Amino acid sequence: MTTGVARVAQVAQVARVGGRGPNIFLALAFFEPIHIPTSPILSYQRAGFIMFNWAKQQLANVAGTEEPIYGPSAIQTVTEQAKTTPYTELKKEHLRWKVQDSTNVETQQFYLLSEEGHIGLAQVIYSDVMGIRTAAQFNSKIIYPDGRPSLWCSTPLKNYGFSDDKYSFHADGCSLEFSEDGTYYTIKSATSNDCLVNLKVSRAAPGFIAGENGTTHFGTDPQKPWGSMWHKFWPVCEVEGSMITKSGEINFKGRGMYIHALQGMKPHHAGAKWNFVSFQGPDYSAVMMEFTTPASYGTTVVNVGGIAKKGEIIFAGASNTAKHVKSKVDDLNNWPEPSEVEYKWTGKTKDGKDATAVIAGNLGPRTDRVDVMAEVPAVIKSLLASAAGTKPYIYQFTPTLKLKMDIDGETIEQEGKLFIEATFIC
Repeated sequence: MTTGVARVAQVAQVARVGGRGPNIFLALAFFEPIHIPTSPILSYQRAGFIMFNWAKQQLANVAGTEEPIYGPSAIQTVTEQAKTTPYTELKKEHLRWKVQDSTNVETQQFYLLSEEGHIGLAQVIYSDVMGIRTAAQFNSKIIYPDGRPSLWCSTPLKNYGFSDDKYSFHADGCSLEFSEDGTYYTIKSATSNDCLVNLKVSRAAPGFIAGENGTTHFGTDPQKPWGSMWHKFWPVCEVEGSMITKSGEINFKGRGMYIHALQGMKPHHAGAKWNFVSFQGPDYSAVMMEFTTPASYGTTVVNVGGIAKKGEIIFAGASNTAKHVKSKVDDLNNWPEPSEVEYKWTGKTKDGKDATAVIAGNLGPRTDRVDVMAEVPAVIKSLLASAAGTKPYIYQFTPTLKLKMDIDGETIEQEGKLFIEATFIC
């Protein structure tokens, strides 16, 4: 979705044609020609007004920037499934690329934590606009433990495609291969000289989806939904390999997490706000993905995630909460940037014991602030903000905090490294 890259991808990939940021001009390919009457009494102001309203309407038609208020009845959340089936363990067949033939963004992304303290991301993004235009992107990011500026690379892919069984992805200079036994991925990319990627990410505990199938559906007729959302997790992974940058090779031997996600509709219609948490401790891992819908779907909150350790899911489901305990207004955009948080997981173990886990504390200085619209020309950026009501920003943090878990009265505490994103879209 998702690393600002994950969420940038899921927010803006439907309008991306290349470079490091979204570009609205892909949408212009679908616009009908505009005709402004040529009259000596037509002022430039009036012409500008016509142009603005035309662009606003065309943008709404193509990118879906305006929606009626359907209310909460128009969303069928995975939360309801999880009340009876908290989670389902993943099988190999769950991890095929869907390659949906309608507007959607699909990603496979790998979050990495090296033994030396580097945090990394490797991600393949595939998107489709209206079943007419597709695009693919490879993204990588390195966050350095010594506080130097992060390295972020994003490259449009050419000649991309999928294996016949939809388990693997390939493009010029890039491959994402799923092993025959379904236990590991190999990720290779030579798409950017700034970051050459060669990684192996192996599942070290069962994967899971919340509920029976992990899917939240959007639409007024549950039998004919017009949109969907799901996230599939490998919460505990072993990582080997490296990323080679112009300043040297970084060994990413260590731990990681894998997420396969689909937003099967226009991304900013699905989620107006997001919280993402990845915790890696010596023994335990935790993951949380929360989105809040726009008002068109009743500002509904969906939160999926779980706690795991090597070889075992402790508990998982959709009864979790993400709370920004303290925030400060970002003068740049007026979004409430979190400064103190509380993330809570609630569920039952396989043997029926009540279980909770909490990560809480100060986030410290942000690692990054990603302006999703950063590379859109100023005039277009202003138009989009007015027409769509969107000003997407992603706040990233990498604090060290404690996971405090209670299982039927038994307390477990473990300190670990977090990668946190708070995303505000509209």
